[in-house]
Amino acid sequence: MKFRIFNRIYDQFLKKINFRIVKKLFFLISLLYFCFYFFNNYDQISFEINFQDSFKRLFLSFLFCVLSTFFNAFAWKNIVIWFGEIGIKNNLVSYYVLTNVLKYVPGGFWHFVERFNFLKDKSNPQQAFYSILIEPYFMLSTSFLLASIGIIFSPLYILLIIPIFFLNKNLICFVLEILESVKGKTAYALKFSKFKYQSANKIELTSFFPLRAIIFEIGFIFSKFIAFLLCFKILSSSFEIDIIFLFIIFCLSWSIGLIVPAAPSGIGVFESCFLFFVGKNIPHNIIFVSLIYFRLISTSADLLLSLPFLMKKLLKRI
Repeated sequence: MKFRIFNRIYDQFLKKINFRIVKKLFFLISLLYFCFYFFNNYDQISFEINFQDSFKRLFLSFLFCVLSTFFNAFAWKNIVIWFGEIGIKNNLVSYYVLTNVLKYVPGGFWHFVERFNFLKDKSNPQQAFYSILIEPYFMLSTSFLLASIGIIFSPLYILLIIPIFFLNKNLICFVLEILESVKGKTAYALKFSKFKYQSANKIELTSFFPLRAIIFEIGFIFSKFIAFLLCFKILSSSFEIDIIFLFIIFCLSWSIGLIVPAAPSGIGVFESCFLFFVGKNIPHNIIFVSLIYFRLISTSADLLLSLPFLMKKLLKRI
């Protein structure tokens, strides 16, 4: 009873906040900061690299970006299964990979729409809706969990492990209700009615904690970081940097990029947060160019993997 009363109070609090304005404002500030950073260091920034010497690292970075997408796809498959058994499992990974490019479309929710329409006919609509809605929270929780190794620098980093504790049978309804309140635009696009606490009875979680999905999400974060690190090493082969420090910044910046869906795939937000957290610990020209190359490689990997899906959509329009 107390839990439901707390939910009602929290829900009323969320309703008073215009998240669309907050997210767009944060996105705009991030872009302005990114542009300011660029023009302030324009004379030091150069995108010229020796492609002949750097080709191996660039190609490996591309492969790790591809690998990260598959890790994420397998994580999503296990999330769907965690919310209840479905008839078809083999197509989940391939469909996730094919539709991944839609996260770059303005609005930041069209990949959710495609996956929801794909899932709802193979399971009940509640299961489809919740497994779509919760997926970014899995990435956020995992990224925070990995960033919590920053406890070696400050005890406050221990707070980052809190989100992962909510991914269990007893508290998952609370997380879903908050997500539905925050992501009202996604729910509206999916034409799904407002979340009701009682509807959780239609979900049959297959285990207490989604360990398999978390493991794949860990693989996703590490693969993305290695892809970025390869880009960074191209420009800083003689520059010594604390890898753990860089990894923590990567995880935190990636998490903030997820929280602000007004930015397609976190573009601009991830980079701005990374630059802000790094400060003066790494030369500006090195980190800026590394982020640009990483974004280009990551986007290219998503486009290549989604090419069959894009061609099919294009042929339908012709």
